[in-house]
Amino acid sequence: MSHSKERHEKICLNCEAELSGRYCHVCGQENIEPKESVWGLVSHFFYDITHFDGKFFSTTKYLITRPGFLPAEYIRGRRARYLHPIRMYVFSSALFFLIFFMLVKPKELIKGDWNTTREKIKDSLSYINYAQNAVLQTARSKEDSLEIINSFALAKDKIKNSNQKQEKAKDSVTKEWRYKKDSTKAARKKVNLIDSGDTTDVDTDDDRDENINIGFFDKRTKFKTVEAYDSAQKALPAGERDGWWERKVQRRNIELLNRYRGKDKEFIQDLIDKFIHMLPYLLFFSLPLYALFMKLLYIRHKRFYYVDHGIFFIYLYIFTFIFFLVYFSVMELRIYTHQSWIGWIEALLFLAGAYYAYKAMRKFYLQSRAMTLLKFFLLNLLAFFTLMFLFVFFFTLTVFRV
Repeated sequence: MSHSKERHEKICLNCEAELSGRYCHVCGQENIEPKESVWGLVSHFFYDITHFDGKFFSTTKYLITRPGFLPAEYIRGRRARYLHPIRMYVFSSALFFLIFFMLVKPKELIKGDWNTTREKIKDSLSYINYAQNAVLQTARSKEDSLEIINSFALAKDKIKNSNQKQEKAKDSVTKEWRYKKDSTKAARKKVNLIDSGDTTDVDTDDDRDENINIGFFDKRTKFKTVEAYDSAQKALPAGERDGWWERKVQRRNIELLNRYRGKDKEFIQDLIDKFIHMLPYLLFFSLPLYALFMKLLYIRHKRFYYVDHGIFFIYLYIFTFIFFLVYFSVMELRIYTHQSWIGWIEALLFLAGAYYAYKAMRKFYLQSRAMTLLKFFLLNLLAFFTLMFLFVFFFTLTVFRV
């Protein structure tokens, strides 16, 4: 029921039926004034999505404090007093991933040092010079200044000597690699000529970026363009051509190498960003699979239908969204305050989350502790392998969508 003003006319604006109350007995529309204020529109939006008139908060309270209670109430038919699980799932998942995408950023996840050795040395010397100037300002005499300069000079010499050793080792490895490459270059060119019939578009080791590391499929492509690869495949007998999956992999490798050559960090950031935004779909696909596993674990309990197991997991997922919102808040508090003891709270939260899932199973399915623990363990084992499969599947899908 909205808080808008009721119309004096007792004719439904939607179906023109004669009314005897606030709602139409034919179409169900509320008989309120059609003109609405901005505040009325905003409040109506929140009422419709979350039932902030009491249902949302009361349902959330029962969800957190009484594991397994809400799905049991749902299958008994007691539904009007609680917010519908599908609506609550949509709202809680949208809120969770909105906050999650704000907190988790690919550029912050990739914190590796992508600079070259010379750049690292240059940066290190710059920091040392900055520190030296800062310390010199505290010197009280020329002797103190000289001692400070000599101390920092030793650090600079150590860095330069380390740099020279690394450069010598790198030169040694490079010479050995080039010797092996030159010794097999003629054989490699012959193979290229046989495979493609034309070496114009062949990407030999002379042209390939040694630092690129994008191939995921254990196949180093020797073609610069997809057209060159397709042409080489057509020149081969039908029985020697790559299969459907191999062709997809080769084409994608060529596209990625052309797009991200020399841009390893940018590629990893784009890949992680795309994969993170696939997580809602991953969870959506995992839910019916988990319900199927639960159906198999409780196959002798005929009173539980497949949909009942799905309802159980919908409520469990809603709790998981709320749980991780709290967990991320505690984690951000630890990072912001630099208080290591908050890590113990994070660990306790994880244990509490696992206990909640076990308790929800025991209350909903009404089995003994030992049997519930056994099935809880089996469910988590199946869930682990399912998540691994889904991660690989969606990660592969992400590689083809990046």
